[in-house]
Amino acid sequence: MEAGKETSQEMVERQVEVKNADGLHMRPAMQFVDAAGRFTSAIKVSNTETTADGKSIMQMSMLAATEGTKLTLRAEGPDALEAIELLSKLLEVRMPDENDSRQAGEEQDLKSE
Repeated sequence: MEAGKETSQEMVERQVEVKNADGLHMRPAMQFVDAAGRFTSAIKVSNTETTADGKSIMQMSMLAATEGTKLTLRAEGPDALEAIELLSKLLEVRMPDENDSRQAGEEQDLKSE
């Protein structure tokens, strides 16, 4: 490797909680995988039983992460910190379009009682 051309191999790990009321189903998982794919760093996501490649929709779906699930995000590579910052925000945000239809149904049920 040429002098001055070394790449920094940073490792960042953070625990996050899935906030989306419907969990990490296919649509938010796909958003996560798309975002992870923009980074050079290797991205791993794990729960207490499984570790998944954060850039693989098939592996991410195997996590079966419901609302409240605690996941550990790990990124290793030159843009690890940036990756963890963005990806943790994706998991920790409630997706309003996902909640609105469910909440509207619950409100309607309460009105009919």
